[in-house]
Amino acid sequence: MNILLDCALHYATLGYPVFPCAPGGKTPLTAHGFQDATTDAAQIEGWWTKHPNANVAMPTAGLLVIDVDGAENPWPGDQAKAQDLLCCPVSLTPRGGRHHIFRQPEGKNWGNTAGKIAPKVDTRANGGYIVVPPSIVGGKPYRWADKSELETAPSELPEPPEWVVALLDGSGGLFAQDVTGGNGDVAPTPIPWTPPRAENPPADGNAIPSGQRNATLARLAGNMRRVGMSCEEILAALERANQDRCKPPLPPREVELIATSISRYEPDQVAVAVAENHWAQDAGIEASSYDSAPEIFDPGPLPDELLRVPGFVSEVMDHCLATAPYPNVVMAFAGALALQAVLAGRKVRDPGNNRTNLYLLGLAHSSAGKEHPRKINIEILHAVGLADQIGGRFASGEGVQDALFSEPCMLFQTDEIDGMLQSINKAKDARHENIMGTLLTMYSAANSIFPMRRKAGKESPGAIDQPCLVVFGTAIPNHYYEALSERMLTNGFFARMIILESGKRSAGQEPRIEPPPPRVLESAKWWADFRPSSGNLEPWHPVPRVVPITQEAAHILIENRLEAEAEYAKAETSGDTVGTAVWGRVTEHARKLALVYAVSENHANPEVGKRAVQWARRFVMHQARRMLYMTQAHVAANPFHAECLKLLEKLRGAPGLELPHSVLLKRMKMDTKNFMLIVNTLEQRGDIVVRNNPTATKPGRFYQLVGATREQESGEEPGKSERSQESSQG
Repeated sequence: MNILLDCALHYATLGYPVFPCAPGGKTPLTAHGFQDATTDAAQIEGWWTKHPNANVAMPTAGLLVIDVDGAENPWPGDQAKAQDLLCCPVSLTPRGGRHHIFRQPEGKNWGNTAGKIAPKVDTRANGGYIVVPPSIVGGKPYRWADKSELETAPSELPEPPEWVVALLDGSGGLFAQDVTGGNGDVAPTPIPWTPPRAENPPADGNAIPSGQRNATLARLAGNMRRVGMSCEEILAALERANQDRCKPPLPPREVELIATSISRYEPDQVAVAVAENHWAQDAGIEASSYDSAPEIFDPGPLPDELLRVPGFVSEVMDHCLATAPYPNVVMAFAGALALQAVLAGRKVRDPGNNRTNLYLLGLAHSSAGKEHPRKINIEILHAVGLADQIGGRFASGEGVQDALFSEPCMLFQTDEIDGMLQSINKAKDARHENIMGTLLTMYSAANSIFPMRRKAGKESPGAIDQPCLVVFGTAIPNHYYEALSERMLTNGFFARMIILESGKRSAGQEPRIEPPPPRVLESAKWWADFRPSSGNLEPWHPVPRVVPITQEAAHILIENRLEAEAEYAKAETSGDTVGTAVWGRVTEHARKLALVYAVSENHANPEVGKRAVQWARRFVMHQARRMLYMTQAHVAANPFHAECLKLLEKLRGAPGLELPHSVLLKRMKMDTKNFMLIVNTLEQRGDIVVRNNPTATKPGRFYQLVGATREQESGEEPGKSERSQESSQG
């Protein structure tokens, strides 16, 4: 059953042509956009068979759709007028707005407008289209208002109230922008455009201030696209406008994104795309704050409440924390999760055939408690007779394969992840490249067969049936992020990892020699002895037990999948290959983690229930956003970009997010010329501000990360603590 297809067919039955848009967005998937809309059931079924998650859209020719933006929008303000708008079908949009759907009165030939009848109130008519329920944009659905569903044919829709007709037939006011020609068709020539006035206009009256740069460049691009200009021509013009008029200029990648997004629309569709901000939504840019918000929001480290799983995992954690010289909650959690994953390997699966093979990476500084969880895992596995399932460092890709051929379920614990990545990144060691390839393919083979590599002149070595490779790696944070490259981020290895970050080292305690608790050993021994299937083939071809999922949990997992698909669509539309790699694995991670949660909670009679999937959903969504933020903040595209990120990191770690010139120059360890080149670039990009605060003896030049407010809010003089550092450093 596909509810999107069912609704599309229902609208077509009523007489409304429909067409598909990109999942999670508003970009048409058909060659000619809304002009390809149809009521033909066979064509509609064909579209949604090819794109089962496509959003449903319908042209507004012959209709009048009043698009009221925002849940807090008071329009029309008058109670009687508000009642007039409730006599028609009303769709509630994901952002809290609403679409009032009327029939155009006879003799009218309206086009689309933006802000003509009121601020933040647009209309869609001839030459436009809307997305309709149950489509999803930004992870949230369109839905019909209560008792206001679309259940009548176009000819039976009510006409708009007379006061709306009067507004549309009027000349418009301060906010008017007619985005079509007078006959309802998209105009063939550009609309004359005047840049909006800033509150404090710069001396150059033609400048485009921060906060208006993306929207203004998009409108310029739209005007050029409407007269048939190509993407290359539009990009060249926008690059010149960006450098000459934007204060400060946008990053080149963002300008390219605008040009690319606008150029995807046909000349006769681009006016609607710009007016409705389709281009921005499809590119993952918030319409309300195009160039004022950071590209990716930092959700912060994983909340403490997500670092707990009931049952076995928590019991192992507690033992680890009680006996560690420096207790580390994050490392104890990662180690316990890895132990449960390997114990259940090849023995359980969920109804979707997901397994417990996890790749976990704990980031912590030296002597911060990385080693103790590994020792605990070794001790427990030895105690229950599973010492053969413990692997150490990765010697080679073939070595990993040989180990799994002998023992198909293994836990590899290694402290060399960052070194391995650095070697691959610098092309110094083909051995590590081979390890990476093995890890990638082994991960995907957990519910199938992994064929062993055949050597020249040798017989086929055979295959590994349902290999379960669990990795518990550790690394130093800055070494790990420095080792990553764009190739590493997009080949799937980064997306397969579940990365857990430790904070500062905890206070030490006197270590204790204490055996694992009896309950922990009993559970581990139960897993060691558990055989999900019987027969002679069980060791070579096990049939894992299927852990059931409750109906309520299944619905939550579906919601999580739709969320991830919406984020994936945004990343795909904007050409973000790292984003597609990360969001493409979120659903799989959630299901694997929910399965581990279930078997930890109750190993004898596990069930994936509501609590398991709620925890897994929060965990993976938070972790995906954190991973993307950290790559944006740390992973460089080239050496110069690496130095820019390094400077930003220095400011990010400084009190008040600010440092004086001399201190920052010393910490960057470079000559003044290159230092100033980086500073000027970051200032023009809007990442930092340069502030002059001279004292009686020094010029007092300071660099501050944009958004720094902590010192100002506390009342401390900006830069005071940094000046103390400067004097102490001589």
